[in-house]
Amino acid sequence: MTGAPEPRDHGGGLDDAIALHGGRREDWLDLSTGINPHAFPWPEIPNAAYTQLPDRRAAERLEAAARAFWGVPEAAAVLAAPGASALIASIPHLVPPARVRLVARSYNEHEAAFRGAGWEILRADPEGNPAEARVAVHPNNPTGNMFSGTDEPATRRLLVIDESFADVILANSRVRDFATRPGTLILKSLGKFWGLPGLRLGFAIGDADLIGALRERLGPWPVSGVAQHVGAEALEAMEWANETRQVLSVETARLDALMEAKGAEMIGGTVLFRLYRVDDSAAWQERLAKGKVWSRIFPYDPTWLRLGLPPADGWTQLEEALA
Repeated sequence: MTGAPEPRDHGGGLDDAIALHGGRREDWLDLSTGINPHAFPWPEIPNAAYTQLPDRRAAERLEAAARAFWGVPEAAAVLAAPGASALIASIPHLVPPARVRLVARSYNEHEAAFRGAGWEILRADPEGNPAEARVAVHPNNPTGNMFSGTDEPATRRLLVIDESFADVILANSRVRDFATRPGTLILKSLGKFWGLPGLRLGFAIGDADLIGALRERLGPWPVSGVAQHVGAEALEAMEWANETRQVLSVETARLDALMEAKGAEMIGGTVLFRLYRVDDSAAWQERLAKGKVWSRIFPYDPTWLRLGLPPADGWTQLEEALA
């Protein structure tokens, strides 16, 4: 009998920060994740979303909103799911295990899911013999590197493009270019740009056969009535999205200026999180934690520090923690 698997490194973990450094949850500014601090405003929820099983009309509205927002081609399929994490855990089981190409410094749930399903992990394609599957996090977390797809061979059985952070710049999305390509799945999340991680709503877009297999794995009613309603409202609010992108761009520049004035070097990220190079990231995390600001460091590089954006009332706390 084996023990529980080791927990994987992620942002969040504010309970651990409190255990180490004290204080109450409301005292802390959690900048260890890349979640939009200006969340989509929670709409009024109809009672039926709580008291009835999710219905077909609500599901159709949600899918239509997703198609419109992301410009999904008619030939591509769309599936709403209870968070992108549920999709990430299921995808490696859709085709027989073989070799999968993944970036080493990236969102680690993809690698864990493929390893658990018996896949061999490659960091690059052998010359003339590309791996049967590839995962591209676009933009990559935490580096912000983008997936162009220009050198992507047509022979892969499975291509996964994780666009959980792509919606901050909608033109960067690969949906129009890749969604109709056989073997391709593009993942979306309402947890990051819309700032609604607790809603647990994600999407898979792409190959109709693979989407059908995912649908079978998730079973009936995978998305709650509340998530259907809120998700549709959020995806239909294009004016909110455009205004929010502008706000985030301004605040990202402010964060860069603040950190660079303290000696940090911006080396990557997106407008929802920034990756900085510092002399000693553990010391920086400790210093920030004394001011009740939680940051993200990485076990594979002692100079990398990642920060998300603070809410409007959190800038003073961050500035004081850095002082």
